Formats: sequence, structure tokens, C-alpha cells
Amino acid sequence: MQCFVYASTRKPGNYVWLAARDEFSVVPESLARLLGELRFVLEVQLDAQRRLPLEDAEVVLGHLRDQRWHLQLPPAETLTTASQPPYAERTSAERAR
Repeated sequence: MQCFVYASTRKPGNYVWLAARDEFSVVPESLARLLGELRFVLEVQLDAQRRLPLEDAEVVLGHLRDQRWHLQLPPAETLTTASQPPYAERTSAERAR
């Protein structure tokens, strides 16, 4: 299946996979507002045997067949550390905890 991948300009590490190029109307409106503008990053031929670095190809294909879109989120460890200020920026009280 030919797939089209778009990066969120508002949420780093969030990608939307579409079954048809620029078919943004299939993405729920609330999700589209949350992600902001989507920037095209990749066109790829996807099949169940293709290895993807962060996603299961069969799951992506299932979503593309059923709902015409798939949301790829950043890895969980990225989410937990992204909300933490760098160590040097923490106050002494925060470091003491």
C-alpha cells in the first residue's frame, strides 16, 4: 500500500500516516486542531513485512485500511523526559527531591 507521512508542526515526534496524499479530511477535526499544520515528510510503499523503526507495519496498515489514517506518537521515554527541565535549569529545591 502506498502511504504518505506528515509531521505535526505543533507536536514534535507526532506523525500522521495517510492512505491518500493530502487527504486530511479523514483525520478527526479535534486531532487535526491539536497537531496543527501537517508537513509532508515521506511517501513509502508499506506492506506487512516492512520493518519500521517505531511502529508495527501491520497495525499501521490496519488503521489505513479501516480509517484511512494512523497516528504515530513519539516513544514513551521521550514523552516522560520531554516534560522535565534540563538538570542545570532545576532549582536547588527541585534537585533535593
